[in-house]
Amino acid sequence: MEGIRTAHTTPASMPTNLLLLLLFGVRVLAICPPMCTCSRGHRAVDCSARGLAILPDSLQHNIHFLNLSHNRLQDLDGLLNHFDHLRTLDISYNHLHHLPVGLPRALWDIRASGNYIRQLEKNNTAYHWNLQNLDLSHNLLERVVLINNTLSNLQSLNLSHNKFWTVPTNMPYNLEMVDLSHNYLLQILPDSLDRLPKLSRFYLHANRFTSLSNGVFSRLDGLQLLTLGDNPWACEDEENINHLLTWMQQTPAKILGCPCYTRPTCGEAHLATRRTWHSAAFTEPPLGGDAHHPGHRAPMQVVTSGYLSKSAQLNVGQYPSTVNTSGPGEQVLIVVGGFLTSTPDSLSTQSSTTIRTRSTKKVLPGSAHSTSHQIHICSFETTILSLLCTAVILCAC
Repeated sequence: MEGIRTAHTTPASMPTNLLLLLLFGVRVLAICPPMCTCSRGHRAVDCSARGLAILPDSLQHNIHFLNLSHNRLQDLDGLLNHFDHLRTLDISYNHLHHLPVGLPRALWDIRASGNYIRQLEKNNTAYHWNLQNLDLSHNLLERVVLINNTLSNLQSLNLSHNKFWTVPTNMPYNLEMVDLSHNYLLQILPDSLDRLPKLSRFYLHANRFTSLSNGVFSRLDGLQLLTLGDNPWACEDEENINHLLTWMQQTPAKILGCPCYTRPTCGEAHLATRRTWHSAAFTEPPLGGDAHHPGHRAPMQVVTSGYLSKSAQLNVGQYPSTVNTSGPGEQVLIVVGGFLTSTPDSLSTQSSTTIRTRSTKKVLPGSAHSTSHQIHICSFETTILSLLCTAVILCAC
């Protein structure tokens, strides 16, 4: 009987033991590195700012998000290629001198800003068909080699705060955002932007452009925003700058930091039916013009730190400006140090716009009446004194 009971109880206890084994195995697989924090079923791992010099052990192979930023990592070559499910990798602000070799091909987002990367070779991104966002800002990049066909899903490319002298060529054709601000850019090579029909945001501010070749932006049919501020535009070189100024009049895109203007924004030709070089409909109101607070000066910049040498001065003699006035007062334009400002009240009752080269004071109501009254009093006192002097002389005689 005891043998029979044993035969019957052993099979009954097997499912329980198997369940315990499975639970233990799942717990082992779901372990999180002790120096990191994990979430989303241990598939999102945050190991940032831990002072790491090497990759942590016991990382699961099926993680989706890995943050290794703000550490002391110097070399990750071949250490991440087995994470086949990894979608987002953040290795920014480490001590990397090149993009790690053998990154997972399933990646959607690579963030590698704030390192010491000097160049990007074609093999670094040759097989990343799924990559959508690539951030290599705040590095030491001088050149990048991109293979258009292998980055067919790349939508965002951030190369700001590097050392580029020319805009990279052969950029992936599905890009929607490119940030090349805060570099040393001097030129855009012909045909460099001809195969970017989806590019809608293009940041070129804070560079060293003085002029651009004719038609350089003409093929950017999807362009919505372009930043050109904080560049030393050669506005006196009319032969090379006029075609850019003409294009700005005609483009439907919004331009921040307009070359050769004091206004921070221009473009957007679809928002106005009539435009001229000096029309108020072409740009924002003059900088510093605040009808409610004449002493308040609006900031000179929108995106950048306002490069306002030659490119921001307005030649009043060459481009006379008019401003529509409303109400009984006259709006006076004052040229102060080469910039155009405005004051709301007039010094007369005429409804005209004038240009003055020095500041003026507003005449307070009633001041004219008081001045005239004082003049009459002075004349009456002078007459009395004259009569008294005459009487004294006659008495003396």
